Amino acid sequence: MTLQEKVGQLNFPVGDLFMTGPTMETTQSDKFDDQIREGKITGIFNIYGASYTHRLQKIAKEESRLGIPLLMGADVIHGLKTIFPIPLAEAASWDLALIEKTARIAAIESTAVGINFNFAPMCDIGLDARWGRVAEGAGEDTYLTGMISAARVRGFQGEKLSDADTLAACVKHMAAYGAPEGGRDYNSVDMSERRLRETYLPAYQKAIDAGAATVMTSFNDLNGVPCTGNSFLLKKILREEWGFKGMVVSDWASISEMAVHGTAKDHSDAAKQAILAGTDMDMMADAYINFLPGLVESGEVPLEILDEAVYNVLKLKYDLGLFDNAYLYSNEVTEQTKVFSAEHLAISREMAEKSIVLLKNENQILPLKQSSQKIALIGPLANNRPDMNGTWSFFADANAPVTMLEGLQNLSKNEVLFAEGCALYESTEDKFEEAITVASQADVVILALGESAVMNGEAASRTDIGLPDNQLELAKRIHALGKPIIVLLSCGRPMAIPWLAQNANAILVTWALGTEAGNAIANVVYGNVNPSAKLPITFPRNVGQVPIHYQMKNTGRPYLGLNNEPASERIYVSKYRDSPNSPQFPFGFGLSYTRFKYSGLEASADRITNDERLKISVTITNMGEREGEEIVQCYIRDVVASVTQPLLKLRKFAKIKLKAKAHQVVTFEIGRDDLLLVNNDMQWVAEAGEFKVFVGPNTLDLQSLNFEYQIN
Repeated sequence: MTLQEKVGQLNFPVGDLFMTGPTMETTQSDKFDDQIREGKITGIFNIYGASYTHRLQKIAKEESRLGIPLLMGADVIHGLKTIFPIPLAEAASWDLALIEKTARIAAIESTAVGINFNFAPMCDIGLDARWGRVAEGAGEDTYLTGMISAARVRGFQGEKLSDADTLAACVKHMAAYGAPEGGRDYNSVDMSERRLRETYLPAYQKAIDAGAATVMTSFNDLNGVPCTGNSFLLKKILREEWGFKGMVVSDWASISEMAVHGTAKDHSDAAKQAILAGTDMDMMADAYINFLPGLVESGEVPLEILDEAVYNVLKLKYDLGLFDNAYLYSNEVTEQTKVFSAEHLAISREMAEKSIVLLKNENQILPLKQSSQKIALIGPLANNRPDMNGTWSFFADANAPVTMLEGLQNLSKNEVLFAEGCALYESTEDKFEEAITVASQADVVILALGESAVMNGEAASRTDIGLPDNQLELAKRIHALGKPIIVLLSCGRPMAIPWLAQNANAILVTWALGTEAGNAIANVVYGNVNPSAKLPITFPRNVGQVPIHYQMKNTGRPYLGLNNEPASERIYVSKYRDSPNSPQFPFGFGLSYTRFKYSGLEASADRITNDERLKISVTITNMGEREGEEIVQCYIRDVVASVTQPLLKLRKFAKIKLKAKAHQVVTFEIGRDDLLLVNNDMQWVAEAGEFKVFVGPNTLDLQSLNFEYQIN
């Protein structure tokens, strides 16, 4: 390969799109043809179509000097054409097998239209509800995020990458992108190495251990060093400690942005820093293609560093089977039969049903009964089709989703009245009167409120995470009628909803549920499906509590004692003057149409050694009159450690289904790996001493017992 051809393998430009996301031109663009012939690009991202990608691969294979096939990348975050719930919503299901299945379907549809490289899963931990991209992750917990990330990698990549319906997963964003100062996207991240290693890194590592083929760098700087040029992250941790052998790609223009960060004097300097730090591929900065040849010729970048990066890229193409068959992912017959199929839509509905969280159900108003009562459905999201797709759904058809109104009308034997009530983006009361008139005619009012798709996601940080003022005022006016109110809350983040929590009779978190949103919501509202989801992220009382999460540490002056009783009434404890410390709704919380009782918590021993495992068992009984699913959660606390530890760490969970009045013994095994912490030498160790294990339905309703851990 010539020097220019080598550098071309590291150059990854974007295809035909608007800046807000991919939108294919109606004709197949020829803007890349000459660059492909000249070996100046390694592939293209944000394009699709079997015919189009086949044509481009044909140019690469038959008209370029070396015949190297192309990577076709995309952000397929929660489905391509068949849209599944946003990742945060899927995480609420705690259903690893189903999450893996939705990723598998996303891979089947993506590969059917020519895509072979997917920029997912996002493994960033989201502790700050102001940060819009919490919608794209699995929530606040390290363990749950790691398990879900690994499941998504398995779904995308299947048994082997060279199969025609699998594509390369990309673990992002390396690292700590989810902890920007002020919750403001792309902002700086500054944290201790212990916090980085204990809270943020394990989820990325879980995904890599699951076999992820690629990693994406992060936009942010970490402790003063932009992640795209951070050798501590990309070499010491990723390559040396974790043994990663795959390819590392920058995020969009993050190489050139190092000059804006102020750590590179220009784009040439940025290219040098990035390649030396371990970033193999340049996405959209044009820094490598413009400056790497000169840097290599001058000796500033050793040739062997360039060759290593090129090898990583070519190895990915080889593993994808592209050298054997460049057209593997460009099959028009497959495209016509595998995209948006009835089978895929059925899974979309199932995933949506399992993602809906019941937060409140006063006097068991839900499920609604099929009767002669009139239902009023009111709100800007009630008959809204595009926003059901949610953020990161650029390849989707905006007119495909089933609306909430359609879902209720399809299923309901009741008369369903409708009024929009207010707009999403205009703070006017012009439509209030109609909504109040409609509500006054109904027996029950369903309010469809919350965020639109663009109010969360990338570049959608918010300082106010409550309901928009016009929606809250609409809710208050309807409430004044004295009618029972059910809230369907669409969102891509935890929202501060204290008034709704106090005044609504029932609240369902319906997130952004994708193509089958309306049908799934109707099935839960009318009880065809018993809700089973639980929050993967804490809902605060107000934005002033943010960041708030369950893995808080104790202080020397805690507001609550060890048994959650108030420590004292004195002023000088860690508390707010104007708000309780506790969240509105805690991590792990979610109600059912039945009731589960936890009893008989016991351990197989009162002490274990480093080569033994402790069995923790608890009996779960369905006390209600209908079948339901329960997510049983197991947490650990290290009572006395060499460094401060969270009061709770999720270590195991189980999702079980019980018929009415039935019971099941659930058993968890706890061993050394569940007791690890990062010590003062930045090493993962399990320290001897006393531990508490907790089991329950959420982080505020737990039973506990103690055990001792000894080292042989």
